[in-house]
Amino acid sequence: MKVFVGLDLSLAKTSVCVISEHGKIIKEEEIESEPKVLARWMGDLDGSIAAIGLEAGPLSQWLHRGLTEAGLNAVLMETRQVKGALKAMPIKTDRRDAEGIARLLHLGWFRPVHCKSVSAQEVRAVLGARKAIQQGMLALEMSLRGLLRNFGLKVGAISRGGFEARIRELADGNPMLETATAPMLRARASLRQELAGLEKRVRQFAGDDSVCRRLMTMPGIGAVVALTFRAAIDDPKRFRSSKRVGPWVGLTPSRNQSGERDVSGGITKAGDVNLRRALCQAATVMMNRNRSTWLRTWRGQLAERRGRKIAMVALARRIAVILHRIWVGGTTFQSDAAPNSV
Repeated sequence: MKVFVGLDLSLAKTSVCVISEHGKIIKEEEIESEPKVLARWMGDLDGSIAAIGLEAGPLSQWLHRGLTEAGLNAVLMETRQVKGALKAMPIKTDRRDAEGIARLLHLGWFRPVHCKSVSAQEVRAVLGARKAIQQGMLALEMSLRGLLRNFGLKVGAISRGGFEARIRELADGNPMLETATAPMLRARASLRQELAGLEKRVRQFAGDDSVCRRLMTMPGIGAVVALTFRAAIDDPKRFRSSKRVGPWVGLTPSRNQSGERDVSGGITKAGDVNLRRALCQAATVMMNRNRSTWLRTWRGQLAERRGRKIAMVALARRIAVILHRIWVGGTTFQSDAAPNSV
């Protein structure tokens, strides 16, 4: 007898629901969220396990890897689809969520998600740390501006290097403001130093990777964008066509059609938000700062017809397609290539 196992994960405990191939609940239990414990418990089940379903999330990739290494058929399920299906339940509990995941697995009504390799997750951890430190530094700068603004002291447009001197100049002569701004400036200086160290390591990682070096031959693509793209895609062969990368990142228009109504909305915003943001930033840089290429010319022609915002999103989508082709084909960006050659 084949059985389907649904797992609803949490940090400490995991709710497990096992249903038969005929849709009958066989067993329900709450187990410690450890791969070895879960694999041992499933080894005692009657019948062969057809599949084990986990909703994609921060903890699920670690558990998925552990269950797969134990010889079990674990499947990561797309979060949006699982949440949409579970909304139909009038009462939400971990036990019911595990049952819902098991039934989705049994019916086959789910979309599998790629489980990223350990190296890709490590790169994402470094990029996440860089972003957290950068946001912390920017938050301190905005707090300092707001603090001084209450007294009519305006920092104005200032370079990153001259920011600290400008704050000290405005607070000079006021002991209370000096007391308030001094620790914040020290914290900012420490964050800035750590960010510079991380930036250097990120550039080093990108320079040591042959794929990233080829991706960076494209204008507007730096070390951060290249590493973000490489870590998010992880395995380029999982896309049958480069054109599938754009929809996967969520850079294609949404559509709502029913009967006489057919509405095209904004982009779907599905997939990796960090990759989507990085591609849009690369598109902005290419539009405003880089030398003229056939891609920038194409964007300019589209902007005249549809507007700059739509052109920027379209350019970001096309950048994703080209980067995937560069990766798969082992080539570099050709600035003088014809637009229809990609």
